[in-house]
This record gives sequence, structure tokens and C-alpha cells, in this order.
Amino acid sequence: MPLRPKASDVPAIRGALKFYRISAYVTGTLLLLLVLEMLFKYSPIHREIELGGPNGVIALVPDGTVRAVNLSTGILIAHGWLYVVYLFCDFRLWSLMRWPFGRFIQIALGGVVPFLSFIVEHFITRRVHHELAELEQPATTTVTTPEATNR
Repeated sequence: MPLRPKASDVPAIRGALKFYRISAYVTGTLLLLLVLEMLFKYSPIHREIELGGPNGVIALVPDGTVRAVNLSTGILIAHGWLYVVYLFCDFRLWSLMRWPFGRFIQIALGGVVPFLSFIVEHFITRRVHHELAELEQPATTTVTTPEATNR
């Protein structure tokens, strides 16, 4: 029989879900920016994204000629660190929901496959809401006794 979340953990689960959803969108967006940056850098055009240099606020400059802030490197570093935050959110939600380990791995893959974090977030949010509704349902149903219906 699979484990179910504890009723006492419902407030913590709601908070963990909100934190997970935010981190999923941030990580997914940064991953898409990272893919775009990689296309610029490793395609035949060999460009990097420069922020605030002599070529304007944001400019594509030849690879290795960045004079100001290298936004390409910034995106890479930001995605890496925020993926760690995403994994923490994944672990917190997974442990509170008491899911099997395979689901943890599925959610973790959302941060490394482009567009997948948005899809995984949608289905995980739906699943959490469904499981919480099942968990809270027995507590909200009232038991009617024959004496109560005869009044």
C-alpha cells in the first residue's frame, strides 16, 4: 500500500508546493535562456551576449570579445544555482507527499530538459491538489446517524 501524506503536514505541503511552482517557472525560464545562449555561442555565428558594453545595453558580440558583463556566463551560473534550489523544492515536496523515489527523479528531470519543467509543474500541482482533496475529504464529511435524521 503506498504511503499517503500526513494530515498534519497539509499546511507545509501547500507552502512547499508554492515554493516548488515558483522555482519550476524560474528554472524553466533560465533553462530556455541557456539553450538560446548555447545556440548563439556554439552555432556558426559564434556570439555571446554582452550587457552594458559599448555596443548597447544588450548586444551580441563575437565569442571572446566581451568587454562588459558577460550575460552568457551569468545565465549559465544563475541556472546552475537555481537548479539546486529547484532540487531542494523537489525534495521537500516529494518527502512531504511521501511519494516513491521514481517521482523525485521525474520531477528533477524537469529542470534539465527544456520546456519539461512547465509540463511537470502542471501535472505535479494537479496531483498534489488531488491527493490533498482526498486527504481532507474524510475529515469534512459528517456522519449522519438515524437519531439525527429523525429530528
